Amino acid sequence: MWDSGAVIKRLFIAVLSCLVFLCACQTAPVEPVKKVEPREHKVALVLGGGSAKGFAHVGVIRILEQEKIPIHMIVGTSVGSLIGGIYAANPDSFQLEWTAYAIDKNDILDISIVYSKMGPVQGAKLEAFVEQTAKVKKIEDTKIPFYPIATDLNTGETIILEKGSLAKAIRASSAIPGIFVPVVFGNRTLVDGGVTNNIACDVARQKGADIVIAVNLQKDIKDTDINTIFDIIGQSLSIMTHESNKAKLRYADVVIEPDTKGVSLFDFSQKKRLIEEGMKAARKAIPRIKELIAQ
Repeated sequence: MWDSGAVIKRLFIAVLSCLVFLCACQTAPVEPVKKVEPREHKVALVLGGGSAKGFAHVGVIRILEQEKIPIHMIVGTSVGSLIGGIYAANPDSFQLEWTAYAIDKNDILDISIVYSKMGPVQGAKLEAFVEQTAKVKKIEDTKIPFYPIATDLNTGETIILEKGSLAKAIRASSAIPGIFVPVVFGNRTLVDGGVTNNIACDVARQKGADIVIAVNLQKDIKDTDINTIFDIIGQSLSIMTHESNKAKLRYADVVIEPDTKGVSLFDFSQKKRLIEEGMKAARKAIPRIKELIAQ
């Protein structure tokens, strides 16, 4: 006699095995693979201080624009804030160069007849020049995000100016101690950003830059033609910033260093040479910049 219970048990096991086999054979639905678009590198241009040497910045910007190097932010100190702010407001290197050739030192220097106890140059002319030249009036409205750097005279802090009057911020960033009258901006008294951070590559990193291009105007600070109090202050600041720049330049991926030797604090007679030196130095850096962007 056959055992009906055993037969039923075998049938149950067989049916269960078939069900398991069929389930295993079914293909689970596959989620479509989402295409991940590569994120564009955020490129920062950091323009250092150096007074009249800043005309070299114009040449650098001209080459970067010609080579279609994207600039997603500009960080500027002192004359770097002047050149950088005007360009950030209106990214047109031709217009920037025209402005550079047209400007005279009397357009931005208002030396008072009566020596001010805070500085002989008031700075009002510089502010008015930017007000008339820049296409936008507020820092936060520039076409390229712009970060001018100043120094709090009371606390010694580096201040990143991100909102408010563009012209006044540039005036504050450029207020060389002992020459320009300090600038009251908000609740702070500010002087030249070069006192604490002359080439603020660290600020560019802080603001999210992936690639930092720095323009250093203080590669060669030797100057034997020192005759005035302005020359003494300018050369002293150059010596100070030359050393402090080394630490900040470690944050840069590319350092452009135009030949600016022999240019004193307010020497506007060498514009053409400085712009050409800026172009020459920038051309040398283009292959490396393009390599970094392509990676």
